[in-house]
Formats: sequence, structure tokens, C-alpha cells
Amino acid sequence: MDYVNLGNTGLKVSRLCLGCMSYGSSSWREWVLDEAEAMPFFRQALDLGINFFDTADIYSGGESECITGKALGLMARREDVVIATKVGLRTGEGPNARGLSRKHIMQSIDASLKRLGTDYVDLYQIHRYDYTTPIEETLEALNDVVRAGKALHLGASSMFTWQFASAVMKQRRAGYAEFVSMQNFYNLVYREEEREMIPFCRAEGIGLIPWSPIARGFLAGNRPQEGDKTVRGRTDDLAHGYFGTAQDYAIAERVARVADKLGVKPAQAALAWLLAKPGVSAPIIGATKPHHLDDAAGALSITLDALTIEHLEEPYQPRAVAGHD
Repeated sequence: MDYVNLGNTGLKVSRLCLGCMSYGSSSWREWVLDEAEAMPFFRQALDLGINFFDTADIYSGGESECITGKALGLMARREDVVIATKVGLRTGEGPNARGLSRKHIMQSIDASLKRLGTDYVDLYQIHRYDYTTPIEETLEALNDVVRAGKALHLGASSMFTWQFASAVMKQRRAGYAEFVSMQNFYNLVYREEEREMIPFCRAEGIGLIPWSPIARGFLAGNRPQEGDKTVRGRTDDLAHGYFGTAQDYAIAERVARVADKLGVKPAQAALAWLLAKPGVSAPIIGATKPHHLDDAAGALSITLDALTIEHLEEPYQPRAVAGHD
């Protein structure tokens, strides 16, 4: 396993981050694994050298945080792992049970720490942009979370670049703890982030930890339009809405051909492309079968030459912005 600094911080993270949305309760999402099924994936990830784990308070109503905390508490020393969680999406029925208000942030960080069984998280991220709360209120509250020692660093997730840039500059002017990472939607069939967000993050030394690196399985061959046999492929409404255009299939076909030429799996070829992109610290991978983690680790040793990268990228045309909701 290779390790890199997360953005311009001294925090060392593995080149792969295990996304923990897949672990929690099947009553939340049909494809989610319960605790007993989830535990082996944490063991496997640690054995592969993965030290970076990402969850959120909304995943399985907080159960993902509970399982993540329990697994890492049993299998690793706290100082050896990097735990990231997120705040912002709805966690209850009341009017203050969502968003990035000071009230919700302060309540949420304490609840997340309790579920994770830790005194601090390494990375506390805002889970999308909150249009109903002044950004200044959000940034002050996040700064207070860091100053209280409840989070070491701050991160953000998918939003417009002007929103992120404005927030970072406000943090800088106020002397607040700044965002050090952007968890954005980025893969071979969705590359709108290359226009503004990625150049901005690279210029400012902000690490990229993309979600959906193989397009929620589309680039691996999981395609609901073709009667996919996996539970997630059949039931993941986001994947159904994001992928499936003629352009997407043209790119997926090229991924499959490149993978066949290299003697690897399509998912590995797609992930190798992303790992080669400047500014990417650690793609967030989901794993519900043992080979998912092994395949992802294998992608680290795949090197794509310039002509192959150009071949994979050539069919792409601009598309509507997605992933901000």
C-alpha cells in the first residue's frame, strides 16, 4: 500500500479509502451489510494496508458509524487509522435535524463521536452545501469543533466551485481551520469536476477523495438497464439516474477493451485511470464482496500510458452537473 499526505496536511492516508456506507442495516438500503457480514471487510482492508475509513451520520441512521467504530476499535490502534465522517444530511424528524447550522453541527459531532467510540475524528466533512444556513455560521461552528479537539481536519463534499472557493477564502480571512479535502463525484463517465473544482483544489493544496470512482459499478459492468443481477445494481436509484447514456456505454466499452488487453478487470482499469489523475489522494471504494478490495488494491500497480488514457477519455462530452444533492 502507498501512502500520501492528505492535501497540504501532514496526515498520511492510504491511496485507497474504504467507504463504509455499505455497512449498517439492510433496512436502510437493501444492499447494505449488517455488522456480522461487515466485520471481515475491515479486517481485509487493514491487512491490505488501508488506514483511511469514511462514513457519515446518515448512513443506516448512524449504524454505519457504530460498526466502523467497533471494527476499528477491535482490530486497530486508534493512532494507526484515519477516521472520516460527515454531517449535514437529515438524521431526524425535527426542523433542526439536518443542515449545517451551529446547532446541528454541535449536536452531530458529539453523536458521531459517541457512535464511533472515539474522542476525535481525523476528518470532519460537510455532507453537501446548505443553502438555508449562512456559510459564516457553518464555518465558525466547524472551527470551534476543531479548536475543541473533536476533529483534526475539515473536509467538504460535492458543491459548485464558487461555493467552495468562497468558503475557503472566508476561513482564511477569519483565521479559521480550513477545508483540507474535497470529496467529489469523479470518474471516467462523470468528469465535470475537471473544469473548475479540481484545478482549484490543486492550486490550493486541497486533497481529492472522489466518491463513486467506478461510477457506482457501471464501469465494472453493473448496469440496471441490462437487468443487473446484483442487489445494488437493481436497487441503487442514484446509479439508475446518473448513468446509462450512449456516451457512458461508449466509455465503458473502451474500459472493457483496455482491461482485456492488460489482463485485468474493467473496475481495475477504471480505478487505475482515476489514481493516475493529478490531485487525487484516495478514491473512496465500496466493498460488499471480498474480491472488491483485492481488485482495488491490484489497481494500484496498474500503469496506464498516455495513449491509453487518451483513448479512454476521448468519447467524453460535457454533461449536466450532478452529485450536489
